[in-house]
Amino acid sequence: MAVSSISSAREILTGLHDVMASRAGPQAKLNRVVKIIADAMGSEVCSIYLRRDGVLELYATVGLNQSAVHVTRLALGEGLVGTIAQQVAVLNLDEATRHPEFAYRPETGEELYHSFAGVPIVRRERAIGVLCVQHAEQRAYEEVEIEAMQTVAMVLSELIGGAGLADRADSMAEGQREAGATRLGGLKIVAGMARGNAVFHQPRILIEHTVAEDIEAERTRVYSAFRKMREQIDNMTNLAEFGTAGEHQEILETYKMFAYDEGWSRRINEAIDSGLTAEAAIERVRQRTATRMREIDDPLLAERMHDLDDLANRLLRIVSGRLGTAAQLGLQEDSILIARNLGPAELLEYDRRRLKGVILEEGSLTAHVTIVARAMGVPMLGRVRDLRSTINEGDHLLLDADAASVVVRPHPAAEKAFEAKLAVRQKRRAEFAALRDVPPVTADGRRITIMMNAGLRDDVAALEATGADGIGLFRTEFQFLVSSTLPRRESQQRLYHQVLDAAGDKPVIFRTVDIGGDKALPYLRAGDDQEENPAMGWRALRLALDRTALMKTQARALLEAAAGRPLHIMFPMVSAPWEFDEAKALVENQRQWLADRKKMGPSEIHYGAMLEVPALAETLDLLLPNLDFLSIGTNDLTQFLFAADRAHPRLAERYDWLSPAILRFLRRIVRAAEAHEVPVGVCGEMGGRTLEAMALVGIGLKRLSITPAGIGPVKAMIRSLDLGKLEPVMDDLLERPPPDLRGTLSQWAEANGVSIG
Repeated sequence: MAVSSISSAREILTGLHDVMASRAGPQAKLNRVVKIIADAMGSEVCSIYLRRDGVLELYATVGLNQSAVHVTRLALGEGLVGTIAQQVAVLNLDEATRHPEFAYRPETGEELYHSFAGVPIVRRERAIGVLCVQHAEQRAYEEVEIEAMQTVAMVLSELIGGAGLADRADSMAEGQREAGATRLGGLKIVAGMARGNAVFHQPRILIEHTVAEDIEAERTRVYSAFRKMREQIDNMTNLAEFGTAGEHQEILETYKMFAYDEGWSRRINEAIDSGLTAEAAIERVRQRTATRMREIDDPLLAERMHDLDDLANRLLRIVSGRLGTAAQLGLQEDSILIARNLGPAELLEYDRRRLKGVILEEGSLTAHVTIVARAMGVPMLGRVRDLRSTINEGDHLLLDADAASVVVRPHPAAEKAFEAKLAVRQKRRAEFAALRDVPPVTADGRRITIMMNAGLRDDVAALEATGADGIGLFRTEFQFLVSSTLPRRESQQRLYHQVLDAAGDKPVIFRTVDIGGDKALPYLRAGDDQEENPAMGWRALRLALDRTALMKTQARALLEAAAGRPLHIMFPMVSAPWEFDEAKALVENQRQWLADRKKMGPSEIHYGAMLEVPALAETLDLLLPNLDFLSIGTNDLTQFLFAADRAHPRLAERYDWLSPAILRFLRRIVRAAEAHEVPVGVCGEMGGRTLEAMALVGIGLKRLSITPAGIGPVKAMIRSLDLGKLEPVMDDLLERPPPDLRGTLSQWAEANGVSIG
């Protein structure tokens, strides 16, 4: 018998409201519940199975033999009920016995019934039970009937969870019953090890009250939440040049599409009509959409499900009045952050003393948030699937980014193994620390300059701790990223002055502001047009030359901060010589402005350019005569050479720094710079990996600027390397590249006693 999903669900929820408010015991309540559902749906059988001690137990039924209650049990994945619970999916069958997972239980007396429909009872995204109906006639249940059952299952979840009738949802991770722990694999993004408790960047709202007292009041709450959410999305879209930090342009556009989707808001309204609260209605529609999308094996739809999930969570947070990220709410001691993805500004909001690690569903090796994590010394693991379905808020975690894994809820043996490995790692770090005052000189006596990358005032302390030769890249944009408004000149000058003071006699190369891609400034606008490819759009030097007031302010701040001492300025993402000339002229104009007013400026200025755009390599003969130094930014350069977006999770490992294409390109740049007697170095992440660093010095690079954590290992590698032996080997390998250049270099390093870890 077909029913209206709204009227049927409302009739059932009205009855459930009375049951839940009664003083009857849990068993009596569920006995009444199955009778209410069966009557409302005209069903011959209605049963509730609950997950207890890891198996599904028949807890209440109308239509099946009462003697089977608390007797019939099915393992997870066993039979139709076990399949529903394992897959958290709906089954709708006109003939149950034809399903491959059908399992007959004679004590139930269910042989009389042919059709079967079942839905999972979900709590904290896991099935804690199954609600099912059966009929003697062969019939497929209509969609409105299934929807009514799913709505009822949501309310049952509250009743069952509140009464403690089923296994706790946060104890159902796969394998925990046997091993006491779950291990998840991923992609090592930032090396390191950490222990701590899981904290979600955007905590999921747990629906506690599902049945509405006043439907119109709930509708008003949802309408208000939709207005606020749409305002937020519009503001993000209008104010963002490249999407706000952590939310790329594509996600913003998808957000906007869903936010204004009348179908989505209508379905939430219908769920409220059935008798649900605003929060429960939003969650009900989210579950319904997720169920349907799981039935379609389409990666694009899976991505869209992520977007809708994020947006539904945003709407839930608004309607429940629980706004803010974990950073704004404050971290407890020893926290490991869990997120789908993060922007660099979002990561910088967290207290570095309490944040011990980061685990992402997405993430890539060279995204800017990765660079920030390295600067903060925070281990990061990316590309970890099923985070929310496996890790719960507050779970104890052992993060081993070195091994590209995390252990969730570890047992004592896992803790002990982790401790042993951590002790070995700390001993190794102590060995590297012992090299602090030892110069990076190769075994055959050649001095390599090793500098460090920085972006925060506190990073400069690593100069002394690591023995670096200076700061080869100070990312000035970090100050802009953490500010809600454009930093004033006085604020910029104060930061640069403090950095120079802390560095003492060691050089500091300041890179002018590099924003764009996933480094967004919401207080600047790019215009009305949205960019499809922000990494290659209005960013870095292009933006600065377009917004000359921004660059003039920064130039003045740098010049005043360096009064009486040398200043090194480097311009990012130079794609043509005229861009460098124009940027240098702008700084020189500000220098003259100070001189005209009898204000002291730097004793000397050294101008450099970053080679990140491949086109610049074709005009180096025009640019090099005007340069004091050249730095190669391998992160952007590599993604442009390979046409592979470095922030795209599917392309994170699609290119290799140790490929003939990259190394040949870099060798050509090195030789051109040497011909013009211009110092050249690398300031990308490539230089911080020992094997890659070996290849770089082997093709003639004598200056590396890397993350502080990489200085010890790279220095140890250099001191164990006979460069005279390596140089001809590199020439031969690049003339006739082997199929596996990385493997060949690793074998050479091992055979020649080079310390590459």
